[in-house]
Amino acid sequence: MRNSTKLDITKDIQSLTNFRRNSAKFLKQIKKSKRPVVLTINGKAAAIVQDAEEYQRLLDIAARADVYEAIRQGLDDIAHGRTRPAEEVFAEFRRRHGLPR
Repeated sequence: MRNSTKLDITKDIQSLTNFRRNSAKFLKQIKKSKRPVVLTINGKAAAIVQDAEEYQRLLDIAARADVYEAIRQGLDDIAHGRTRPAEEVFAEFRRRHGLPR
């Protein structure tokens, strides 16, 4: 399990005021631990500060998940007969838009 998946409430949840006062220290901690810091205002979570590389990693995971879901939906369409031959789709597209063959 990666360090970034475990939240240490003694270090990773901080008030915005404390973060402002010690931002350099917190940024160093974030870079080293790869864990995000949850910033609170009046005791409620308000924002998350996270290492740029870890954020990019999450974006990459989300992008792959979107691709996997699209593939899964396509395979489900095939399994349930919700497809048409490409020639039929292209012919219909040409008719709708008045395009020559």
